[in-house]
Amino acid sequence: MTCVDVCPVDCFYEGENMLVISPDECIDCGVCEPECPVDAIVPHKVNIKGVALEDTQKWFDINEKYSQIWPNIDEGRPEDVPKDAKEWDGVPNKLKYFSDKPG
Repeated sequence: MTCVDVCPVDCFYEGENMLVISPDECIDCGVCEPECPVDAIVPHKVNIKGVALEDTQKWFDINEKYSQIWPNIDEGRPEDVPKDAKEWDGVPNKLKYFSDKPG
């Protein structure tokens, strides 16, 4: 949740088991990227960290869709950090566990 705390424009939205960033609100300042403990935040249309461009488009689309329907979160809450977060770090294909329910 430290990424939420550093965002100057409060563009994070909360789902049941993930956060998304509103591409319409994000100013691409990049301050959230180093704060993400699992390197989940990557710039759109940039092939970095081994992420293929088609994958960045897929995630862009997910961020765009759910930032329009999930509630905004502007403050990190320690109680919202999953207790098993470290166990999920590095797990491949996490999208299969995605929930479209709001947080």
